[in-house]
Amino acid sequence: MTEVAMTPTQTRSNLGRAIAIALLCIAVYIGLVVTLADEYLHADLSLGLPLAVRTLIAVFGGLIGAIIFLAGDDLGGSLSNVKLLFGIAVCFLVLGTYFGLFVAPPERFMGEVQRIMYVHVPTAWNGLLALTFAFACAILFLFKGDWKWDALMEGSIEVGVVLGFLLCCQGAIWAKPTWGVWWDWDPRLTTTAVLIFAFLGILALRKFVDDPVKRGIWSSVATIIAYVDVPIVYFSVRWWNSLHQLQSNPNTVSEPFWIPLRANAFGILFLMTAFILLRARVSKLRLENELAPPPLLEAELGEAV
Repeated sequence: MTEVAMTPTQTRSNLGRAIAIALLCIAVYIGLVVTLADEYLHADLSLGLPLAVRTLIAVFGGLIGAIIFLAGDDLGGSLSNVKLLFGIAVCFLVLGTYFGLFVAPPERFMGEVQRIMYVHVPTAWNGLLALTFAFACAILFLFKGDWKWDALMEGSIEVGVVLGFLLCCQGAIWAKPTWGVWWDWDPRLTTTAVLIFAFLGILALRKFVDDPVKRGIWSSVATIIAYVDVPIVYFSVRWWNSLHQLQSNPNTVSEPFWIPLRANAFGILFLMTAFILLRARVSKLRLENELAPPPLLEAELGEAV
């Protein structure tokens, strides 16, 4: 039988996938498995690493692994990466939901309503991450002109907007019993609303511009400008007098809450990555149709013959 050699692109894609999986496995082990073993098996699997170091490894391992998955995918016909990420995401979300609803105790002051934190906080983290990746793709497209980055930018913006919308809905559900209102023009809420509408505007721009080149350039520039609001959203609770609480970290969250929070964070991270890859494939197929030469008319075909 004749063996088919892999192309350099396929080789790089497989290498990137292997590196991404290794980083994600390390992040899950340090961020979740160690906590599970410590909480329920009373076994120390931390390898002697202090909490701060473990947190950094879990965060950056997960982020870099997801980014390599996104950047290294060739957006080809195979959906193996997407299916893998979907399957892993479902497992983590089931685990996080179970621990969040049935295992973790109610919060001392807010009671049962606090359980929405286990999806609200991971949604916020990953929503901002999706828009950050869109920002990076916009810069890469402007400098390299590779349509892959345009497709990934569109997918990242769409997923980021969806997560932002879900974030606002979850926040409203949490705000009603704690603040007494569904919505307040708090700095964090206001800047988040501005962020969602800004990126919705970019999606509308892409919808109404037919020329792929103009659409890619204009939306990339608009994405870079709109991204200015992302750090404002993140730091708004520190810069202004806000009803919204400060960002959580392992020192401000009780240990019984770590497992559902981290499991759902990984679950939404994998789900976000899968949706971006899936949506980018749709965008790439549309671009291929738009950039393909027009078919020959019957008269032109006759002349050619």
